[in-house]
Amino acid sequence: MFNDSLFHPESSQCSRPDYSAELAGLLQTRRQFLTRFGMGLGFVGLASLLGQATPAEGAMLSPLAPRKPPFTPKAKRVLHLFAQGAPSHIDTFDPKPDLIKANGQPMKEFDGVAFGSPFKFGRHGQSGLEISEVFPQLAQHADEMCVVRSMWTDIPDHVFSTFMMSTGQGRLPRPSLGAWVVYGLGSENQNLPGYIALAPGAIPFGNQNLRSAFLPGACQGTHINTAQTDVEKLIENIRNHYVTSQEQRAQLDLVAKLNSRFKTDDALEARVQSFELAFQMQVEATDAFDISKEPEAVRERYKADTAQGRQLLIARRLLERGVRVVQAWHTGWDHHQELEKSLRVKATECDQPIAALLTDLKERGLLDETLVVWGGEFGRMPRRQLPTGNIKLETPPGRDHNAKGFTAWLAGGGVKGGLAYGATDNLGYTAAENKVHVHDLHATILQLLGFDHEKLTYRYNGRDFRLTDVYGSVVKGIIA
Repeated sequence: MFNDSLFHPESSQCSRPDYSAELAGLLQTRRQFLTRFGMGLGFVGLASLLGQATPAEGAMLSPLAPRKPPFTPKAKRVLHLFAQGAPSHIDTFDPKPDLIKANGQPMKEFDGVAFGSPFKFGRHGQSGLEISEVFPQLAQHADEMCVVRSMWTDIPDHVFSTFMMSTGQGRLPRPSLGAWVVYGLGSENQNLPGYIALAPGAIPFGNQNLRSAFLPGACQGTHINTAQTDVEKLIENIRNHYVTSQEQRAQLDLVAKLNSRFKTDDALEARVQSFELAFQMQVEATDAFDISKEPEAVRERYKADTAQGRQLLIARRLLERGVRVVQAWHTGWDHHQELEKSLRVKATECDQPIAALLTDLKERGLLDETLVVWGGEFGRMPRRQLPTGNIKLETPPGRDHNAKGFTAWLAGGGVKGGLAYGATDNLGYTAAENKVHVHDLHATILQLLGFDHEKLTYRYNGRDFRLTDVYGSVVKGIIA
C-alpha cells in the first residue's frame, strides 16, 4: 500500500498531493510503474536512512531528521515519568482536609467508608504549593512544578488507561505520544533512537505502549531494561568482541568501496547504510548508557545504585545528547491494601532521584527547554478498598481505582511553576474545576512543542489520524 502523507517543515499538517493529473500513470501495471520510475522499494528505505529531501516537494523523507515545528516551541524535548499502577492523588499532591474529618464514616457519595489520608501535607516554596510528606526532596522543587489536580480519564482499568496515557487510545493500536513527537520533530541525534523508554523489566502490557503503528517505523520507542547494570546487557550487541572499532571502520569502508560498482542497486545501498548506522550507534550508545562515567557525587545524588536512580541518570544523559523523547517507567503504584506502607515505599524509591534530575537539568540549562511530565493512568477512591478476593476487611486499608479524578504534574518546558491548577471535589472523588482529560494533556504537550494538535496528522486508510483523535483542548492556564 502506498502512503501519500508528506510532512512539510513549515506546516504542522500532512497534506496530500493532487494526483488528478496522473491518473494515466496509476493505471499501469506494477512492473511498468517500477520500470518507468527506475526505483524499487529499497530506494525508499535508503532515502530514509540518508535523510535526503525531494527538491521539487521540499519534503524531508527521513523520519529522524530534525525539523522545526510550525510555531516557536517552549520545549524541545519531553521526559515522561510514568508512575504506572495509578498513585493516589489524595495522598500525594491533592490534600483533602474534609476527607480526613470524615475518616471512618459511611459516605453515600461513593458508597463506602471514608478513608482520610494517613500522610501530612505541607506548604513548600514561595508559592506555598501543598505536597505530601512522602516527597520531602521533590517538595524542594515546588516553585518549578505545575500540579494539575483535575485530571480524568475514561475507564478505571489499568490496561485501557495505560494505553490511553501512552497513545491517546485505550483499545485500538495507535501511535504512541513519543512516536508522534518524533514524527513531528525528528531527533537531534541521528546516532540514537529518537524515542527511548527506560523500565526495570518489561513494559507493562507490552511494547504496544511504545509503538509507531502506521507512522514510520523509526518513530517507535526503543525499550531499554534498566534492571541491568552492565551496558552490554542493557543493549544487546552494543560492543563487538571480535574486532576493534578501527577494524570495523575499515571493514565498512571496504564494503562501501566494493559495492560502489552497484550504484543502481538501491536495496544493497540501503543495507550498507544500515550497517553504517549500527556502527555509529555502537559508539554513541556505549557512552550514553555508561553511568560509570559520571562523578561519584552525581551518582550518589541520584541514588544510582537503585533501579529508579540509575534510569533517571541515564534519562538525563540521553536528553543532553539530543534524544527527543525519554520515558521512564516506575511501576507498582496499585495500592489496594496497606497503602500507608506501600505508597511510602514507592515514593521513597523515586523522591530523591526525581529531585536530583530536576536539579541537574536546571544546573545544566536544560530544564527550560525540557518538558517533564509525572503521573499515572488514573487516580484512587476516597473510600477504603471494599473487601474482595484476597483483600479482607481486617487488612490495612488501601484504595480502589478511580477514573473520575487524579493528579499529574509538569515542570520546565514552558509551564507555570508553583501552580496548583484545577481541583477535585472536597473529598477528592471527581474532577470539579478546570477539568483536564488525557486528550487535553496530550494537546497541551504538543502545543508546548510548537504544534497545533488538530493539524499534526497522518493520512492512513483514507483518514487523517492525530494523537488526540477528535478530542482535546489546550490547557492554556498552565502555559507560561
